[in-house]
Amino acid sequence: MKHLLIAGGFAAFLATGAAAGTLDSVKQKGFLACGSNTGLAGFGLPDDKGVWAGLDVDFCRGVAAAIFDDPTKVKFIPLTAKDRFTALQSGEVDVLARNGTWTQSREAELGLNFGAINYFDGQGFMTRKKNNISSALELNGASVCVQQGTTTELNLADFFRTNNMKYEGIAFATADEALKAYDTGRCDAFTTDVSQLYSERLKLVNPEDTIVLPEVISKEPLAPAVRQGDSQWFNVIRWTHFAMLNAEELGVTKANVDEMTKSQAPDVRRLLGVEGDFGKGLGLSKDWAYRIVKHVGNYGEVFDRTVGENSKLQIKRGLNNLWSKGGLQYAPPVR
Repeated sequence: MKHLLIAGGFAAFLATGAAAGTLDSVKQKGFLACGSNTGLAGFGLPDDKGVWAGLDVDFCRGVAAAIFDDPTKVKFIPLTAKDRFTALQSGEVDVLARNGTWTQSREAELGLNFGAINYFDGQGFMTRKKNNISSALELNGASVCVQQGTTTELNLADFFRTNNMKYEGIAFATADEALKAYDTGRCDAFTTDVSQLYSERLKLVNPEDTIVLPEVISKEPLAPAVRQGDSQWFNVIRWTHFAMLNAEELGVTKANVDEMTKSQAPDVRRLLGVEGDFGKGLGLSKDWAYRIVKHVGNYGEVFDRTVGENSKLQIKRGLNNLWSKGGLQYAPPVR
């Protein structure tokens, strides 16, 4: 979900300082404070034993692995859509990895920097099969459940206005309340990011009775965020994702990473720290990327087990495939 700006957010950020030395602070306290979702399957959700899992969760574990050589040195702090940016600005969390949309106003007015996009998403709709609707363009006159105070609500209004259609928007304070209203028949459709639709559908009493419509009505580049003013920490966050992408592109996996340290391929040797010291500029060890892959895996492995074909969500890679396979995921080289 994508919460709208909080007035005066940038001023609140300035009052906290420029967040210089975040990496040193994280090393000193011995763990990474990761701002997480309150519970979204595939992205950030604790099980009944309190063990977190998800795409964003594994990203934070990757950062911890790069810093500490230990992916468990992470404290996951669940944050609502309303509170997430304030928690980052105030220093309560070191990084916000919570399926948040990167927008111009969030960077310019909230004093945040968004790292590499770890999930290319967009807003969509789901509705009941019995409605015999196969396209969002057939929702004219429908009632739609949505979370209030979010850009989701704005995108909804824009879509119907652009297509000269009428609708009844029924807004709720939380996504759970909106979903519950849809499940009890109060709305004809439910709207949020497509990735979240697949996750939320699993919570319905009869998930198989609901379909996700094909239209994607907005651009929602989801990326982890940090406070502005600390370029070293910003680079650590960006390059954690880039390392996972480069590993996938080079065929380096969690299972073969030790064997790949013997590779003669220059790109592989540089990535894994066998040749050169490309961690130094990040404030990390030369084997920082090796640690990420060894403990967490490459991007493809993480995607598949959290939201992809080997998960309950079974979302296809689509735009999140590597650039070499028709997707948008592209990482600068380690050299």
